[in-house]
Amino acid sequence: MTFPLSPVCWRPCYRIIPSRFPPIDLFERVAAPDDWELLQELEGETSARLREQAGAIHLVRDEDRRYGPGWTPVMAAFCHFSERGSRFTDGTFGAYYCALTEATAIAETRYRAESFMQESNEPPIQLQQRVYLADLQGELFDLRGNPPGAAPLLAPDDWSAGQAFGRKAWESHADGIVYPSVRDPSGECAAVLRPPVLSATWQGRHLGYEWDGERIRHVLELRLVE
Repeated sequence: MTFPLSPVCWRPCYRIIPSRFPPIDLFERVAAPDDWELLQELEGETSARLREQAGAIHLVRDEDRRYGPGWTPVMAAFCHFSERGSRFTDGTFGAYYCALTEATAIAETRYRAESFMQESNEPPIQLQQRVYLADLQGELFDLRGNPPGAAPLLAPDDWSAGQAFGRKAWESHADGIVYPSVRDPSGECAAVLRPPVLSATWQGRHLGYEWDGERIRHVLELRLVE
């Protein structure tokens, strides 16, 4: 199964993650690739802590690693990921999921958060989220426009076909996959598979997803008044 490669340039793209994650700034503090050689030489408690923060850094090729201000949200997506997998990852590697618009990013993350809260039968609570923006430029496998064979990869709740394709794309060192949003009929999303496809991030708004015990009824913007 093959799909066309298309040049994709989104300036910016939007990614929304829980405010508590990632709780690290390791990639902000590493100034250059050579610094990793020094970090690897550290021993004892410090070394263990750094290994935990670095996560699955070994899955990211040396030439693809990025460091400095704004890169932690990018690198964390590739180094800290759920073993449950996602639409295009099988739980053995990471991807940076983002959307062309903030509205689409909200629709996608709202659905996932709502599904999780329903499955775990959580009491009412506000889920705080953080919006990150970054520029995206790369050659991505294009599932837009309903090309032959794309439908199974975009099934609403069956990720098996998408994970198999995503695995092959990752193994071939592809830039990523661009696809129509499954939760926003007019939206577009991307699963970026290599950090160099992105710029360093900058922070956008803080959002509150209001879970009422049954569904996420409202999405609020959170602002500090004073």
